[in-house]
Order: sequence, then structure tokens, then C-alpha cells
Amino acid sequence: MLSYQLSALSFGINPLERVAHSLATRAPARFARRVAEVLRETGSAAFLDRFAPQRPEIFEASEGQAPLTRSLALYLHWSPDGRISRMVRRQVRVWREAGFACVFITNAAPPAEDWGAIAADTVLRIRRANIGRDFGAWRDAAAIALQRFGTPQELLLTNDSVLGPFLPLPPLVDAWRAGGDGFFGLTESLGGGAHLQSYALLGRGEKAVAEMLGHLASLKDSRSKWLLVQRGEIGLSQRMLRAGVPCWALFGQERLAAFANAATRMRIAPRYSSAAAFARVPFNPCHHLWRELVEGMGYPYLKTELIRRNPGKLPGMDHWREVVPAAELPIIEEHLALMGA
Repeated sequence: MLSYQLSALSFGINPLERVAHSLATRAPARFARRVAEVLRETGSAAFLDRFAPQRPEIFEASEGQAPLTRSLALYLHWSPDGRISRMVRRQVRVWREAGFACVFITNAAPPAEDWGAIAADTVLRIRRANIGRDFGAWRDAAAIALQRFGTPQELLLTNDSVLGPFLPLPPLVDAWRAGGDGFFGLTESLGGGAHLQSYALLGRGEKAVAEMLGHLASLKDSRSKWLLVQRGEIGLSQRMLRAGVPCWALFGQERLAAFANAATRMRIAPRYSSAAAFARVPFNPCHHLWRELVEGMGYPYLKTELIRRNPGKLPGMDHWREVVPAAELPIIEEHLALMGA
């Protein structure tokens, strides 16, 4: 049986370290291009956000059929034509079976049949404008859920950006809960400053839940993905650390780095070939060490973006099916086809 271990999240990296780490994982010319891309994106977004601000809009908030608990999950969905795949429905059901009352939020327009089917595993279904990405959707859903259900004892933020699960989730949830009150995630990233990646974040206890809700309520929308990641994902972990909330990852970067052999380390960060150095070099664990996560640590997902687009042009992605149980492949392939992969 797999045994999961919590790793404490470290404090953030200062700006000079952040630049040094970025240079370590990119050639200087590529680093300069990335800086220019961010400046262009944030600059144009800042102009539009100021003179043509986006306005969040809720189109529908309908009750579901699942029982209410003191553990609330906010699950965000999107697909090109609004359809809710069997994989997404199962993800919501698995969270419900783990004890969460699920609020299903979509930034799309699901067909009536799919919209009705998702009601069985949810306490609330929300359709909204596709603005603000994940954190904007969680913010708007949290405001509605608080009015209807009150403040939960546990608050889970999650979405459909992962494929699976193809391993049981209860042991992971049990490991989170065994950590007591605090802020929990699955994977840790040092990129941009130490943070828990936001596709699955759990707050437990009064202080952690209050900080999460406060962070969501204060979030400002932007057209810039980079800014929303800084404000939302990275900002939330840094807020928790500053507030003294214990922060834990089930798949910490240092432990994960130990599973990477010399060839893998050289491929990801050529200037940091030693295991000790590699443990401090920012990388995206769900992309760069996807196979090590699944085969070495019992990670139950693959990131959808990695399989659909492989933005880092990582070698070996043609073999991703080898880590997925054969019985799970059809539902994942079906979801990828729905997403246009």
C-alpha cells in the first residue's frame, strides 16, 4: 500500500534568487524572451483592465441533489463546447465520496443533459462568464456558497486541469486530514516563490479557511494570466505563510527531486546536475517529473496541458499512456477528445 508523507512548504524566494533560478533553467536568450513576453502581456492587460474592465457575471445558481457537509469543495469546469465529460463527473463524484459538498462552477455553457447530470453529486451549480480564470470563479462561487451554507470547516479549491484520478484518492485526503489544521496541496513549486499548485488546495480549520476566503474576496480580475497566477496561486501560499498557517505538500519538491536520475536532472536543469542543487531549482513538478511523480510517489493524475500541448517540448510524452491503468484510458481519451486534443 502507498504511504503518503507531508512536506512543509518553505518560505518564499527573494527577487534575486528568483532571477538566478530562472536563468538556471533557461538559456540567457530564452530568459530575455520570456521577460519580454511577460512585459508585453501585463502591459496590454493593464491598459485594457483600466479602460475596459471586465465585469464578472453569474448566469445561474441552481441547487444540486447531494447532501450538505461542513467540508465544501469549489470545483471549476471549462470545455470548448460546454460539455461535461465522464471524467469530470467522476472527479466531482470522487470528491463527494471523500466527504466534500461540491459546488460545481462552469465558465462555459453546458448542454441541459450534462447540467442535469452533474446535479446528483453537487450541492450547488453555478454558470458564470469566463472571466478571472480559476481564482475569479472560486471567488464568485465562494461568495454565493457562504450566503447559502455558512462558513465551512474545510474548504477545497479544485478544477478539471488534471486527468484522472487513476489511483484512489482517499489515502491522499486522509494524509491531508492527518496533518490537522492548515493549508494543504498536492504538489509544491518554487517557480515564482514557494507555493502549492492550485489545482487542488485544501484549507482546514478556522484560520486557514478564513485566510483562503479573505484572499479570494480581495482578488482583482485581470486579462493577464501571469498576473492572475501571481495574485491568485502564488499569492495565496505566500499569504498563508505570512499569516503563520502551516502549509504542506504531499509531493514536495525536495522529495520528488530525489527520484530524478542524473540524465533527467541534466535534461531539466543542465547547470544544476547534482541532486542537492536540483532540489532547489524551480521546475514544474507535474510537467518535468510527471513520470517520477506517478511511478515513484503514487501521484494519481497527469496534467491535461502537458498531454494536450506539452508547452516545454519535453521528450518522452508519447509514452504517457504507459503509466495509466488500461481500464482508465478510455475515460481519459474521451475527455481529451472532447477538449480538442
